[in-house]
Order: sequence, then C-alpha cells, then structure tokens
Amino acid sequence: MPVKITWYGHAAIGLELTGKKVLIDPFLSDNPVATVKATELQADFILVSHGHGDHVGDALAIAKRCDAIVISNYEVTSWFEKQGVQVHPQHLGGGFAHPFGYLKLTLALHGSALPDGSYGGNPAGFLITTFDNERLYFACDTGLFGDMRLIGEEGIDLAVLPIGDNFTMGPDDALRAVKLIEPEHVIPIHYNTWDLISQDPEAWADRVRAETQATPHVLQPGESLTL
Repeated sequence: MPVKITWYGHAAIGLELTGKKVLIDPFLSDNPVATVKATELQADFILVSHGHGDHVGDALAIAKRCDAIVISNYEVTSWFEKQGVQVHPQHLGGGFAHPFGYLKLTLALHGSALPDGSYGGNPAGFLITTFDNERLYFACDTGLFGDMRLIGEEGIDLAVLPIGDNFTMGPDDALRAVKLIEPEHVIPIHYNTWDLISQDPEAWADRVRAETQATPHVLQPGESLTL
C-alpha cells in the first residue's frame, strides 16, 4: 500500500499507512507556518520524539479528542498517561509491531524536558518498517552522529531530517547525514519556522542531488509526498 507523508511545518508530520493515521510531533496551534488547525486533524497514533513544547505541541488535545494512542519514551508517555490518554511506552533501540507497522526508537542527540519542566527522558528518532517492508526514518531533533550509518544499513526508503541549525543539524551536517544513511528519498524539516532557524531548502536539495544518490523533496507546509 502507498504511504502518504504530509509536512505541516516545523517538525509536524502526518502519515497515512495501512489505513491508519499517524501524527509525529504535532505542533500546530503555536506554529506560525502551519496551514491547518489541530482540530482539523485525525489520529489513531501520535509519536512524540521528546518533551519540548514545539514537539509535544497539540498532542494531548488531539489524543483526547481522537482517542489516539501516544507513543514515546517511558518518561514522556508517563506524563501523558497522568493526563488521561492512552499510551504505549518504548525506549531507545526497542521496537514493537503496531497496527501501522514496526516502530523502533532510535538515538537522537538533543534534550527532552517537558513543557512543565518535568523530566522527559531521552529524546528519540523513529524508524518505521511498513507492512510492505518500506523503511521510513524520522531523525527528529538531533545533531549528527556516526551511528546514522547503522540506521542506513537497514535500507532506508525515506529519511526526514532537520536542517535548521542552532537547535539541530544544519545544512552541512544534514548533508553528511544523507551520505551516512544513503536513503532513496529525503525530506528536510525543522527550518524557517522562525528567523533563528532560517534556511534555504532548495539550495540544500541542490547539494543533495549533486553529492548523493538520494532524491530530495522540498515540501511546503501542508504539502504531501506519496511513496
């Protein structure tokens, strides 16, 4: 079955796969570049990479409205569970077969304090293997790390990488990440939300085409790619 990936701006992603709707880091209400409202989205599952407010975003409100299951590390899911939503805790390196595919939490180099200041555990990325054996890697908020090469050894069909710099990888390190991972397709995210992380994604995509075998896809907020 085809996989549909929609970028809502910043790091907010929507997935449609095997008939399930999955949201990743649904930061929408306070997202200045978002083209949809949180109340307009449906979700069966919500993946939260870490505890920062621009990634927890509207996850709690959407989970309650849609009766969705929140998946994250143990500390983040415990925070959500205390607020009355369904959760499924995982941890770095651990995988589980969900109705939308097999999800493994990967390393991410970042922080994870929750919006109220409580401990958010270790940040994570997400590696999803679909039922058609397509592998989708969402690096989420991270700096460059050498073990991205190990993730690439899985055979990555799509990598979604931050390029904004300052808080995450910038364009140079994100390009190095593409070379380590060697995905078939790559989407840049986590840029141009604010001036502090302003970047030229088309210039980055040109470098990807020139220096790697990956096909870059620069999406506008609200735009989708179907694999």
